[in-house]
Amino acid sequence: MQHEHKDTVEARIESGRYASQYLIYNRKSEDEPDSQKNSIAYQSAENQRFATREALPIAKVTIAGFCKNGIISEKHSGFQEDDTFSFTKSGLVQLSIDRPKFLHLLRLLNQGRFKGIICLVWDRVSRNEADDTLIGKLMRRGVDIRFVSATYDKTSAGELHKNVDGMFARHHSRTTSEKVTLAIRHSREKGLCTYRAPVGYLNEGNMDWKPHDPERAPVILRCFELAKTGEWSLSDLARWAIAEGFTMPPERRRRTREEILADDDDQERRDPKLCRLPTANTMHQILINRFYTGRVRGNDRAWVKSASHEALVSDDLFDAVQMQLCKRNTSKHYTAVLDLPLRGKVRCHACQRVYTPYVQKGITYYGTRCHPGCPNPLKHCNFDFIAGAIGKHLSALSLTEDELAELDTRTDSQAAQYERELTSRRESNERKRKKLREDLAYLDEHRLEILKSGVYTLESYADEERKIDHELRALDARDAQDDASLADVVRDTVELSELLKSLTVLYEKATPHEKEEIIAEVFSELTFDGETLQCSYQTDLQVLESRFVALGVPKTWLSELLANAPHVRFANNTLRRLLANACSNRP
Repeated sequence: MQHEHKDTVEARIESGRYASQYLIYNRKSEDEPDSQKNSIAYQSAENQRFATREALPIAKVTIAGFCKNGIISEKHSGFQEDDTFSFTKSGLVQLSIDRPKFLHLLRLLNQGRFKGIICLVWDRVSRNEADDTLIGKLMRRGVDIRFVSATYDKTSAGELHKNVDGMFARHHSRTTSEKVTLAIRHSREKGLCTYRAPVGYLNEGNMDWKPHDPERAPVILRCFELAKTGEWSLSDLARWAIAEGFTMPPERRRRTREEILADDDDQERRDPKLCRLPTANTMHQILINRFYTGRVRGNDRAWVKSASHEALVSDDLFDAVQMQLCKRNTSKHYTAVLDLPLRGKVRCHACQRVYTPYVQKGITYYGTRCHPGCPNPLKHCNFDFIAGAIGKHLSALSLTEDELAELDTRTDSQAAQYERELTSRRESNERKRKKLREDLAYLDEHRLEILKSGVYTLESYADEERKIDHELRALDARDAQDDASLADVVRDTVELSELLKSLTVLYEKATPHEKEEIIAEVFSELTFDGETLQCSYQTDLQVLESRFVALGVPKTWLSELLANAPHVRFANNTLRRLLANACSNRP
């Protein structure tokens, strides 16, 4: 029978043709491989028998990778859930659902495309609280969800019955998980092999004993002996093993995503097992596996003596092979770091991972491997994109003509007021300084009397002296800062702005490494927040950056200019040197 096109089927669903019909949902849990009651075939038969008995019409719809004749079959754990969630700007909470078919089913039920679904029992549809909540919301909205082995009345008793079933389903999964985890831990403590033994050993479904493979074990032992000589490459060993008739244990091919989502419960059983030939990588994995020395992985992932299998090679032979392999190793790291600009200078704003430079087709790109869950959408960009964004920040740092005119006006109008405030502050500082000196002189003159009277201990007396001396130094620093006149500071600031304009012109014509030098002098940090480059300025230039916030409050920004007068002078000297060096290096 020829299947209909997926778009045709979905169009029919969206038209509301199946709004009064049901779907059947079957789920086989990954941790219940031997439970016949929960097999897909058993669930499907019981659900169809229930639909016939209750006269519930099943939608005869087939969608590849989702359902077949209205029957959805999924092989997935209903207990595991993704703990991540997010909030939208509109206040919605977004959850992640691991089961792909179940997610698509919920979407269709939420849209009202089907009247409801038929399941065997509650734990087939959900075994975690998040899915319980979604199923409960759909039921309250009128979606008809039928269970073959249970009936939930639309009463408080029915709700209690449903909640109890959901609670016991989760409890069963938790206890099963705990039992399996404890059993594995106890087995590892005993030195048992809790995983599939590698090639050379037989896996007979028993972790207590992993015997040697009589056909493959001798070949593997000989491969170790040949590798010890250092005269055989991994490819040579693989070719020799193939010539000896060596093959890997029979395995089924890895199924595609479409096959995993297929409804056929016997799909995997029908695939033939194939014995693949070894490769150089196969031989490398064999030669570095310490399992062959009679050890297994313990609870802390360390190698411990095995109680499940005997050693195939001795420790001396294994260590000798590792030495030979190390001699053949070639480092993936560069012997010398490539001289690319902005290495280690640009980071992701969210997770602080570095953008690493690399060259592709003659263009320098920057890429980052952000932390899992990082919302940063910009993983790669080129140098021109970063340089252009930095150039915009650099040009915006210098004062505009309107800002210069406004600054002159404010300086003229506030010079007299500033001088009065400066005189008053100096007089106040001098009075404070005089009192502190008198206190210091009194302490020095009456030191013996003060210590004998017990007013101060020797330690507290020394602390008091240090405190007074610190306050005197602070007053001297304030006076030194006030020595700079407002006009001088404004002139230095204007000069800094002009130097930045010249630097912007130089930046546009500079080579990538020259741009890197300019960036290092101007910016302290570069981070990408989304596709926007955030730039943090060096301390000496932050006074110009702050004008974007405080320019409307002239007194505030002018006071910041005075406080940052040393930084402005230092920045001027740095930019003069940078411009002079750039000009001298150019022809």
